[in-house]
Amino acid sequence: MGLFDRFRRKPRPGVLRTASGQDTSHLEQWTKSRQGVEAYVEPKTTVTETTVVLVAHDGEWTRRRVASPDAAKSFARKLGMPIYDAGIVGYPKRMRDYTARQKKLGNG
Repeated sequence: MGLFDRFRRKPRPGVLRTASGQDTSHLEQWTKSRQGVEAYVEPKTTVTETTVVLVAHDGEWTRRRVASPDAAKSFARKLGMPIYDAGIVGYPKRMRDYTARQKKLGNG
């Protein structure tokens, strides 16, 4: 371990991690490998930057940070998917059903 390696491992407590290229890459790959994907933007909070939740037709979902609500809208437009404000419309029932199924299977 180098002298400064311990400072590069993780963000310091109290410092918000911003969106990265890895986040965007994950979202793109996830979308391309599933059908009927919709995006739900979650606002920035005191502990988390703006995030987007992608929900597939069967309720499977993933969440990653995005740079801003506008970046989420641009991402959704680029991939041709509908985008919603999670704070206004909530999340689809199929997402909750998927999570409940995964818990019953011991995957959640």
